[in-house]
Amino acid sequence: MLLKDHPLMSYHGIPSWPPVWTFVRGVEKKHPRREEIGILKEVTISNIQPADRCFLHIEHEGSTYIGCLLVDDPVFCSQIVTLLRGYLNRPVAEIGSLNISSLL
Repeated sequence: MLLKDHPLMSYHGIPSWPPVWTFVRGVEKKHPRREEIGILKEVTISNIQPADRCFLHIEHEGSTYIGCLLVDDPVFCSQIVTLLRGYLNRPVAEIGSLNISSLL
């Protein structure tokens, strides 16, 4: 099963992958919306309990964006954070297409 298709990669039945990207800083403020774009640079988990969301920081065309992955299951969220941290500096499209059947 691909990461982007995993049934737990959703929040109240709404798919979370890919996240909506919000411009942080850079050369040009674009609004890429929900696309598998950019290179993953950092993954952080929410400090608010239950930790049912994590934040992905990406670089795309000279700009930095942040996206939030919301999930219903805090344990799954923690597993996703651990997994994604192993894929820093990789394309988001590649990460979304990871086969995670045997990993989680």
